[in-house]
Amino acid sequence: MKVTIDDKSGFCAGVVRAISEAERALQSGGTVYCLGDIVHNRVEVQRLESLGLQTIAHKDLESLSGCRVLIRAHGEPPSTYTLAAERGVEVIDATCPVVAALQRRVKRAYEQMQQCGGQLVILGKHGHAEVVGLIGQVGGDAVVIESEAEVNAIDFSRPVYLLSQTTQSVALFERVCRAIESNLAAGCTFTADDTICRRVSSREEHLREFASSNDVVIFVCGRKSSNGKVLYNICLEENPRSYNIEEASELLPEWFSGAESVGVCGATSTPLWLMESVAKQIEKL
Repeated sequence: MKVTIDDKSGFCAGVVRAISEAERALQSGGTVYCLGDIVHNRVEVQRLESLGLQTIAHKDLESLSGCRVLIRAHGEPPSTYTLAAERGVEVIDATCPVVAALQRRVKRAYEQMQQCGGQLVILGKHGHAEVVGLIGQVGGDAVVIESEAEVNAIDFSRPVYLLSQTTQSVALFERVCRAIESNLAAGCTFTADDTICRRVSSREEHLREFASSNDVVIFVCGRKSSNGKVLYNICLEENPRSYNIEEASELLPEWFSGAESVGVCGATSTPLWLMESVAKQIEKL
C-alpha cells in the first residue's frame, strides 16, 4: 500500500509566521502568552505549550501587566490593542498580512457605506476569531452571514457591501452574491469584494485531484479549524472513503481494507510533522 502526503497541504504563510514569532519569543526567555489558540490544531498547540507558550482567554488580558502577549494570525479588534497598552503589555503582533490588509479594507468599505446609508456584510463563521477582529474594526456595526441561507439578515432596501473571511469557499461567496443580487431592491447598489485568500482557495482544485487519485484519504486537522471543515468536505465530495482525524491514534485499520493507495492531507492549520506521523502510523497498520 502506497502512502502519499499532499505536498500542498499544511501551514499557510500566515500560520508559519505566527508560529515562528512564538518560537522566537520563547527562545529569548521569559513567559509568553498567546491570546487564544495560536492555531486551530490541538496537537500543535500542545507542542508549543510544552516549549512554554501559555494560552489565555481575552478576559485574562484584563488582569495581566508587564508581560508579553502574542496576537495570532487571525488578528484582533482595536480594543485588544487599547487594553494591552493600558495594562502595560508588550504586544507581539503576528496578524497575518492578508488579514491585516482585509481589516483595512473593512474600515474603508464601512466608511463608504456610511456615506450612502448602506450596510457592511461579511461572509464568515459567527464567532470565529478572524471575523471578531474584522467586525471590531467598525465597532461591531456589520452583518455576519455564514451562507446564502442567512441572507435574510440583510436589509435589501439599502446598499450592500460584501466582503469575506479570508478562508471561505470561493464557490460559497459566489452563491451568496447571487442570493443578494436576486433580493436587492431596485436602485440599491451592491459591491462584492472577494477577499478570500487565494493561497488557501487555490488548494481546493488541487485537493479534488489528490482525493480522487487515492483509494483512501486521511484528512488531518483540528476540530476547531474552519478551513479544515471546508477542505475535508471537498475531499469527501471526490472520495467517499475520506476520513477526518485530529491525530494518528484515531486511525482505524478497517478504513484501509483493499486499498492500494492512501493520501494524507490537511488544513492550513495542520503541521507537516503531524501529517508525517499519521503517514508512518498508516504504514504500520
